[in-house]
Amino acid sequence: MTAASQARDLFTELTGSGPVGTWSAPGRVNLIGEHTDYNDGFVLPFAIQQRTCVALGERADGHIRVTSTVEGETVEVDLTGLDLLFPKNRGAVPEWSTYPLGVAWALLRATGVDAASVRGVDLAIASDVPIGAGLSSSAAIEGAVAAALNDTWRLGLDRVALAQVGRTAENDAVGAPTGIMDQMASMLGRADAAIFLDCRSLEADVVDLGFTDAGLEIVVIDTGVKHSHATGGYGERREACERGAAAMGVPALRDLSVDDLARAAELMDEVTFRRVRHIVTENQRVLDTVRALREQGPSAIGELLLASHASMRDDFEISVAELDTAVDAAMAAGAVGARMTGGGFGGAAIALVAHDSVATVTDAATAAFAASGFAAPTIFSVRPSAGAARDV
Repeated sequence: MTAASQARDLFTELTGSGPVGTWSAPGRVNLIGEHTDYNDGFVLPFAIQQRTCVALGERADGHIRVTSTVEGETVEVDLTGLDLLFPKNRGAVPEWSTYPLGVAWALLRATGVDAASVRGVDLAIASDVPIGAGLSSSAAIEGAVAAALNDTWRLGLDRVALAQVGRTAENDAVGAPTGIMDQMASMLGRADAAIFLDCRSLEADVVDLGFTDAGLEIVVIDTGVKHSHATGGYGERREACERGAAAMGVPALRDLSVDDLARAAELMDEVTFRRVRHIVTENQRVLDTVRALREQGPSAIGELLLASHASMRDDFEISVAELDTAVDAAMAAGAVGARMTGGGFGGAAIALVAHDSVATVTDAATAAFAASGFAAPTIFSVRPSAGAARDV
């Protein structure tokens, strides 16, 4: 059963009638550019075919009620009470519900619309985006809910504004200090292409990936190790980046180049410097990857993917043993390149693999995990896909 069917069935179970429509938004894979987004830097994500779906119906009152196939519970609040929940009293509702409720709150705040002037809604949510795998299941929820409410309440926001709403919800309502890459990828995704995003200006260029013509695909190796961006490790990395930018006298690490690293090493402690070095070199790797894709094609980006993983493992220290095992196994089995993807501390690795080598890489990763005593990974391919949309 598809996520869309699950959402519609759950809506009918909740309300006794069918929804007025369904909307969906994709998860994403970040090809390269990790933790650069909140440093005003560059990223190169693409939306994937796995999506979160929201079935919506209007209510006669001013309440918003949300339910999910994942959590199996229902949360209902008055729309006029959202300002009392967020951000200070988010703990008054279950954490999962802060994503859809936070989007409603952020939408009303962004548009200045009085909560008392819009119709209440019921939302039923289902998803086939793996949770905790670094594929941005959270942005998929935010994108689907934002698109649904934007249409239903006739707010008229464009896709970039909806991505900003999603980030506000995640930062302020959920309390996760993430950047805007995930939401932009989920909103702006295009089939067979990646989104080259300048996270400072929000200027986005479509970059053809050329995977199909080159006989390549992206294989995701989900380690099953769960992570949460609302907990400490992610926030600590962000604080280190802010310290480094302050020490260098720049607004954000985006404003530094590789040539500045020698001076940076003299001005900050060793750990902060390594965090800074990852961001500065990762920004350059994104630019180099875009250039390689445009001038040479996807077979030329393997070493950049590997260098990105090494930087996240050694300088940013956000990899784990399972992710390192996945990358090593994929490369030993003939992958063009591989790296962890997402915020780190768990989640998934990706490998750029020839079509006829997918089974070999899958078997090698599975065997390597077994040999290391790790739980078996979940392995699947993803394809670059379209962004958020109304489906029915």
